[in-house]
Amino acid sequence: MAGSGKAHLIPQDSPQAEDIILRVEDLVVEFRASGGKKVHAVSGISFDVLEGETLGLVGESGCGKSTTGRAIMQLNRPTSGSVVFEDADLTKLDGEELRRVRTRLQMIFQDPISSLNPRRKVKDIVREGLAIWQQNLKGISSERVDEILQSVGLNPDMVGNRRPYEFSGGQCQRICVARALVLDPKVIICDEPVSALDVSVQAQILNLLEDMKKRYGLTLIFIAHDLAVVKNVSDRVCVMYLGKMCEIGPADELYEQPLHPYTEALLNSIPHPDPTHPVAEDALEGDLPSPIDPPSGCRFRTRCPRAQDLCAYEEPEIRELVPNHYVACHFPLTIASESLDEAVAAATAEAKLSAAAAAAADPLPPPPVPASN
Repeated sequence: MAGSGKAHLIPQDSPQAEDIILRVEDLVVEFRASGGKKVHAVSGISFDVLEGETLGLVGESGCGKSTTGRAIMQLNRPTSGSVVFEDADLTKLDGEELRRVRTRLQMIFQDPISSLNPRRKVKDIVREGLAIWQQNLKGISSERVDEILQSVGLNPDMVGNRRPYEFSGGQCQRICVARALVLDPKVIICDEPVSALDVSVQAQILNLLEDMKKRYGLTLIFIAHDLAVVKNVSDRVCVMYLGKMCEIGPADELYEQPLHPYTEALLNSIPHPDPTHPVAEDALEGDLPSPIDPPSGCRFRTRCPRAQDLCAYEEPEIRELVPNHYVACHFPLTIASESLDEAVAAATAEAKLSAAAAAAADPLPPPPVPASN
């Protein structure tokens, strides 16, 4: 897992490239830590988002998925890489230009209550974007606010003059959805929008997002750690681990036939409603390694049941094993356990050939000639 490469990106000369609304390429986000160290939060991930689709970003807490969402919005400025939205690289924009782009690229945050100003009325919170960008359209903005509040299931006459602390978590999340929709965005990044809600309320918010997507023609990036939730809303799913990408593919196919051991472990960790259902034996053991000092080679190798010596010194490249289904693993689940020894020998031999070819192409400089007396 935890690989590099761009084999999963849509070629620019492909007809499908016209449908790309957002492209993230070689995204790196690092933070300073005490002692001069760096936190490697996101380490060179790439993906495309097609117009009208929902892309799910999943992984354990600490894998970098929320940081990725915030970096797309430029809330956390990327250390390097590009975020191209509607042909504009957001990493190169600043000030007024970036603020204008954000009217078409909105975000729904994880904690609905703390993301709303408790001192402001609901109608003012939802209207704020219109007040900033359309100051001369007061009558139209009021109608727009009422329309959006009704579309998310809130009566504007009953909630408009109340404040967020008077509502439940689910109602506050509906307000957050309304605030994100009011400027008619193209893309909405949903950062774990249901993780803080009760299960019954989660279903309501998920259904609401699906309805809003169809009604307003939205493109969604849905970030969550619960694979059961992501499966219900996503067209494609991208699995992350410790700042790297493991696997990406169509949602149904990824759930039915995972190619990466980490994806399989996440799927096996989903609670099953049947108490007689057998408990998975290959659950993940150990803690997530520190992003300050991530493991060499494949970052998942310290917890992977299929790890070999090769995984310690060579990072796997992401590759297509099934049509439109990509994985970054030296020994994916398509290799049966009884064939693993043969796969290890073949992969090791291939790595040695690649190293020899690289050395031949870029040989070491000759040793210095000793100075004569």
